[in-house]
Formats: sequence, structure tokens, C-alpha cells
Amino acid sequence: MRIRNRYSAIWLVVLSLAVAVSVTQFAPTASRAQMENQSETREEVAPPPPAIGADVPLVYFGPTPSQVDPRLVGPVHLLKAGQVNLQNATITLPLYRGKLKDGRLVWYILTDTDDEANAAALGLNFSSKLTYASPGARTAMLEKDDSLVFDAGAVDFSPKRSIVAGNAPNFFPPKSFQPGSVGDKDYSPIVKILNAGGHIYNAPTVAFNVSEEVLNKFCEGKVDHDIVHDKVSRICPKTGDVTLALTVGFSFSHPILYLSTDANDALPAAFEGATYAPKLKNVTTGRDDSFASGVERIFGFVNGPTGKDNPQRQGFNSALSDGRGPLNVFGGIPTVATDYSPLWDLNAGEWTKAAIDKGYRSRLIEEFQILGFVKQGFVTGPGGGKFGSTGFIIDCPIVERLN
Repeated sequence: MRIRNRYSAIWLVVLSLAVAVSVTQFAPTASRAQMENQSETREEVAPPPPAIGADVPLVYFGPTPSQVDPRLVGPVHLLKAGQVNLQNATITLPLYRGKLKDGRLVWYILTDTDDEANAAALGLNFSSKLTYASPGARTAMLEKDDSLVFDAGAVDFSPKRSIVAGNAPNFFPPKSFQPGSVGDKDYSPIVKILNAGGHIYNAPTVAFNVSEEVLNKFCEGKVDHDIVHDKVSRICPKTGDVTLALTVGFSFSHPILYLSTDANDALPAAFEGATYAPKLKNVTTGRDDSFASGVERIFGFVNGPTGKDNPQRQGFNSALSDGRGPLNVFGGIPTVATDYSPLWDLNAGEWTKAAIDKGYRSRLIEEFQILGFVKQGFVTGPGGGKFGSTGFIIDCPIVERLN
């Protein structure tokens, strides 16, 4: 199946979709060049060592402030269930084995839950907002062997992920796009465990209806993305873990690493290297922080500054033109705010001509900084429209706060 841009106005929608995308991830298989580019992207926002400009070497510095209190400046490992490789920008997480009612195998990971005690016990992110994402959840039963039996929700990993950018200098709209994995109408990464207190977990599927023997062939890497998630660089039931690629962004001026797994529409799924999860469409958008909101906001720019070596570079057009990530901005994450959800409601901004002419266009890294530019009229929605929710949800668990 190939999805094409059929409507003259669709670019306004597509521009809202390139969240956390790096064109180096467009290829269906991981490569050394891809890993190098992920590392290069991370270094773009990684904090410099504190010894710069000081009269003592780095070895004399004490623990980072965040090691004393995670509210203070410094790196904080949030998704403690996994081991992060900062050089390669990857995380290795426990690999779980479950099944559908019909017996087909489901290989999945756990990243978030609304069960605060179990989040602490398993090293997951706690998100009270997930309780209100239940309309977009499928259900499961916990078996005596601690495995899950899901009521429904199959995923096809066989499609070839592809994104063909538009002609320079306007790389949007893409000429065509295809998500690399597609769920059926009942698939969602959000799962409500009926016989375990009704708690909700973020449990993205990373492989489906494939045997342990086949997946064990990828214990050393070189995975086949026709049968596993596009973010997977290594998977190994024998050792019980899976390694996935991460992306760089910001939250309230803090650089972060996060994992993109699913999206509620085929278009953002193709950009993200994520699975199209139709049932996520049942989660309400546009009501961030209202009562019973299951989402938090993420901000991306259509036409931010470009140039691979430009320290101000940011945005969708930049990402497709130079092969690096767009450096999108997240709302509340753990240790920064109390309203975290792994389900992010995309708000896309476009710098106005007046802002560009006045030299105001720059890299923005904090939610209220962005909203200030919107209030002053220098950032609008795509095409000059109203700024706000695009209706697209991307499942992006937060993994690491870099400072």
C-alpha cells in the first residue's frame, strides 16, 4: 500500500506531522551511518562539560545536581526499565511475550502506566493522564505466568516505510509516504488490564505473529524490519530484551531523549517510523490539561531556521533538508511537570513573514516561550491558520532528560 498526497491543501496537514523525524531514519533498516547521524543529532543539544572555562579539570567536579535532587539541573534517567546508550541514542528495554485470544504471539515493551506504585517498581514512567486515555485502549487479561492475553489488535510490519520529500527548497509536501507498520482497527499501544485493577499501560507492539526462533536471529542486530518495528535495531527473546532508536527534543528548555512508537494516523506514523494505531483516534485532542485529558502537547515548526551547521536550526523543513531531527518541543515531562502523558497532541507552528523579516525566527525550546510568540502574532498555525491542535497523536515515551 502506498499513500500519496492527493489534495492541493494536504501539505498544511502534512506539515503538522513531522514530529521527531530524522531523514536518516527513513531507510527501512538500521545502518552504521544511521547510528552516527543519531549520535550527531544528540550532540547538537547535549550540554557541554562544566569544565569549559574553569580552572580545574572535569575530574574535579562533584556529582551533577540532579543526582542529589532530580528537580535540579543535570541528566536524569527517567525510563529506568531500560539501559540508554547515549553515543548511539538507543535504549535497551525488557521484551515481553504475550498473545491474542486466537493464539498469535505479541512481542511488546512497557514504558508508562497510571499505576504509580508499579511504575516505581518496574522503572516505568508514571502518567496519571493515561487513566483518561481509556477510550483509545484495548483490553487484556493477566495470566498466571504474568503474560498478557490481548482481546484484539494485530499489527502488520511488512509494509516498506518510505517518505519522498518534495523538491527543494520546499521539501514539503512529501511526494509520497508510507508507514512501515500498520495496525488493524482494534490495535492500540494503550492497554487496560482488566483483572489487575483496571490499570492502563503503554505497551507498544514491536513484533507480531513471529516465533522466538526467528527473532533470536537478530540478537546481534541486523534486524528485518519486515517483521519488527522500524525503531528496533536489535531484538533477542533469548536474552529477553530489545534495543530501539531514540530521538532528541526539548521540554521547558531541557534537552531530552524520547522513543516514538505509534501514531493515530498513517501520515505521522510514516514520518515517525512508528506504527499506525487506528484506535488511538478515540483519544480526545485539543483539550490539554482540562479535566479528563489523556494527552499533553508537543510543538513543532513548519519553517524554522535551516542549515546543518546553523546553531539555530529547527523544524520540519530543516529536518528534511539536512537529514537531522526537527528538535520539537514537549510540554510537561516527569521531573519537570506533573501533567505528563506519553500521548502527545501535535501543535504545529509557522513563523510569519513579519517575524522572519524582523529577524525573530530562531530556535525555541520551551512551551511558554512558543506560546508567547503565538500571542504576539509571530507564530501561527500552518498557512496562517489558528494555532492549536492538529488532531494527531504520537505515542512518545520520555526516556532521558539530558540536563
